[in-house]
Amino acid sequence: MRPSVYIPLCILSAVFSLAVSPAMVAAFSTNTQHDKPSRNTEQRTAMIHDLFTFSSADAVVAWSPTDDRVMGGISRSRMRFHAGGYALFEGVMSLQQNGGFASVRAAAKPPPLAGVSHYVVEVRGDGKRYKLSMRTAGRFDAVSYQSTFATVADSWTTVAIPVHTFVATFRGRRVIDAPPLDAAKVNQVGLMIADGQDGPFQLAVRRISVELQ
Repeated sequence: MRPSVYIPLCILSAVFSLAVSPAMVAAFSTNTQHDKPSRNTEQRTAMIHDLFTFSSADAVVAWSPTDDRVMGGISRSRMRFHAGGYALFEGVMSLQQNGGFASVRAAAKPPPLAGVSHYVVEVRGDGKRYKLSMRTAGRFDAVSYQSTFATVADSWTTVAIPVHTFVATFRGRRVIDAPPLDAAKVNQVGLMIADGQDGPFQLAVRRISVELQ
């Protein structure tokens, strides 16, 4: 099978323009071996700082679910370790009882260096769209900065998400007067599925990183 391909956002946006809004970040990949990173990713590692790597069971302990059950829904999710050396964000998203989202989150330390240009995720999806979310306040119920990325079913893909594409939201609604995301202040990182995509879902994640300018 052919190795995975790291594709810049400028090319990906054209590929998924019919299915994803301009604020979303799309990802596309050829079929890939599940145990080898792409060559282009290896060439870029000098510019990348890992926030989370999911190569051991300990890596998922800090991740906890926050689903629409907090507002009466019945969606459920979890983050678990897979023996293949990655995490699985999985569950069932339901629109029943005014629900509509499932998510997990974990505390994170800000990057040690300034000048973050992108967040980078290495994932294997199921063809659904997911959100990468950031919080800069310590409160549980605070403004969340989110950017959406698409996945290709059963293919490992490395997605680079520009910091400027993260949109401030609060309880699912956009916060118009919020400042842009400041990566130096991020203290929580999360993954979410929403946007009416009801049913089972599963997203495999090898790492979440930042790319420095």
